[in-house]
Amino acid sequence: MAVETDSHGRLYLSADLRKKYGEKFHVVEYADRIELIPIDDDPLQAVREATGGAFKDKSIEELRDETREQAKSDAEAGFERGRQSSKSSDR
Repeated sequence: MAVETDSHGRLYLSADLRKKYGEKFHVVEYADRIELIPIDDDPLQAVREATGGAFKDKSIEELRDETREQAKSDAEAGFERGRQSSKSSDR
């Protein structure tokens, strides 16, 4: 399917495509192309469905807190590995 932008740079998708993929898209730019990635109306529900219910019964606040704690733990572990590596290379 080929489409063109209008004089304002707008790209129009057919009603069939909008019905199938929705009205919101994330635009991903590559060196040789762009991609439109549909944004689900309920992104958290889409993640739950994609992960087979791994996040079932968890609120977005709980998921956010767990993610921040994991990121903090990972950052601290990386810092410690870097510190240990620096000490061993100083010898």
